[in-house]
Amino acid sequence: MAPKVLVSDALSETAVQVFRDRGIDVDYRPALGKDKEALAAAVGDCDGLAIRSATRVTAKLLAVAPRLKVIGRAGIGVDNVDIPEATRRGVIVMNTPFGNSITTAEHALALMFAVARQIPEADASTRAGRWEKNRFMGVELFNKTLGVIGCGNIGSIVAGRALGLHMKVLAYDPFLSEERALALGVGKVELDELLARSDFITLHVPLTDRTRNILSAEALARCRPGVRIINCARGGLVDEAALAAALRSGQVAGAALDVFEVEPATDSPLFGLPNVVCTPHLGAATTEAQENVAVQIAEQMADYLLTGAVQNAINMPSVTAEEAAVMGPWLRLAGYLGAFVGQATEEPVRAINLLCDGVAAGMNVEALAAAAIAGVMRATNPDVNMVSAPVVARERGIRLSTTRQEKSGVFDGYVKLTVVTDRFERSIAGAVFSDGKPRFIQIKGINIDAEIGRHMLYTTNEDVPGIIGALGTTMGRNGVNIANFTLGRSAPGRDAIALLYLDAPVPPKVLSELEATGLFRQIRPLEFEVG
Repeated sequence: MAPKVLVSDALSETAVQVFRDRGIDVDYRPALGKDKEALAAAVGDCDGLAIRSATRVTAKLLAVAPRLKVIGRAGIGVDNVDIPEATRRGVIVMNTPFGNSITTAEHALALMFAVARQIPEADASTRAGRWEKNRFMGVELFNKTLGVIGCGNIGSIVAGRALGLHMKVLAYDPFLSEERALALGVGKVELDELLARSDFITLHVPLTDRTRNILSAEALARCRPGVRIINCARGGLVDEAALAAALRSGQVAGAALDVFEVEPATDSPLFGLPNVVCTPHLGAATTEAQENVAVQIAEQMADYLLTGAVQNAINMPSVTAEEAAVMGPWLRLAGYLGAFVGQATEEPVRAINLLCDGVAAGMNVEALAAAAIAGVMRATNPDVNMVSAPVVARERGIRLSTTRQEKSGVFDGYVKLTVVTDRFERSIAGAVFSDGKPRFIQIKGINIDAEIGRHMLYTTNEDVPGIIGALGTTMGRNGVNIANFTLGRSAPGRDAIALLYLDAPVPPKVLSELEATGLFRQIRPLEFEVG
């Protein structure tokens, strides 16, 4: 059955055709995002939901979409998606952070020119028949200092264009390295220094708890008198009431905003003030950008639904199509390791570590870890997946970590999963052999070579005679067929393990009989999703 995608906001016909060409069933209803009830009725049987800004994906909507696997936002902002709830339900949320970067950067520069030369007001005055040449005295951008708050995709483009205008550029970005700043040709500074030195300030950061009102009344007071503010990023980054007061006092000489605290913005303390330029969230509003992000999100969603490739995900590690092809067996292996430990461990898990060795260390370790964590957590939360499992684990207070190391043994690479409880550590390692099949290669420090079967039985015991006989006799007496058998031991007479491959699940009666022999320290039936 082909995956089904609901498109609830307007995407280009080219983007919709991408879905069709990939064999995906598309329900294209571009006005649906404005009708909550109709949207809820339509999304229930869909695997994907493609949106722009009109559709609001709430917890209530997610609750009636049990099949939903991926939400794709054609654009950068995902304010209209309840990401924590989507993550808890195992739904990937994707966006397109690069498709409209140039368009948004160009709009920020256009607004900077407009506010520097008071172009909108001068245009209105001239159209009204007034020739107020002396009223609209502007300032040059040449040799002025531009402060860029947030020097990521869009901010770095703005910085590059500003340098081309012979402006001096300062950047405040906690994630900007000195090397990257040097390569961009910008000065990396703290926020207070940027505020004090900048003639123009442009914002290019997401709206988070840390960035909300980053230009507050206090921050505006620390700015150089006569500064001009440009915001094409997100409403809420600037305190609009404080900015209006600073404009009236002359502390701020001008402001240009494309985004507002409440949108659609039908009222704002900034409306009607002189030298304030306002546009209705046009940052991405070019034909090129709209086409780019629409096609990009269609390709990303199709790739995920058909191949498992994850690009530009907000709530899980990205895995490219090329990585997905190579990593497929390794992701299954990580899931098997987690499933083994989860089924074999009765005590609450306190910590999970995934060690990746050799070729595995060069892969997407975060994705491997997510698969392993999902395997562990499914023992008690069967509905979790790679998206939701890390969240569930952290909510339970489980410490999560990953380790990489260079090739250290006979295998080109392997993955080792270790879980910690209050009483012990349990570890299991696996590798993908040249035939592409995942195998267990070590359990409790005991080397083995075991393929993974759907129904298995794991036992631990002291290495003494009679173990194999007890297993075989008990299984045979109860009509349980053993398809294969793998044994391992640490040393003669010491710890030993056995893995039995069975044609069907072990009946509880058989487990009771094995326990009654007193020969086994641990007896665990295991089940894996193989195929």
